[in-house]
Amino acid sequence: MLTINVAVLLAVVIVLRLRRRTQARSRLDEKLTVIVVLVFGVLIAPTSFGQGVLNVVGQLARSVTQAGSP
Repeated sequence: MLTINVAVLLAVVIVLRLRRRTQARSRLDEKLTVIVVLVFGVLIAPTSFGQGVLNVVGQLARSVTQAGSP
């Protein structure tokens, strides 16, 4: 039996939705994309991949903050 991880399925949906041209999106379509991305973030946050992304983004934010301060 084939099982599909919900996070992987949402990642595919996000990629497909973001490939569309910006002019072709309605306001409702943009809101739906934001909701899907937020749900995806909640699903991957507790995983090791999500923690790795959090660490990388945190390091990037620290380096940008340090570079910007005199």
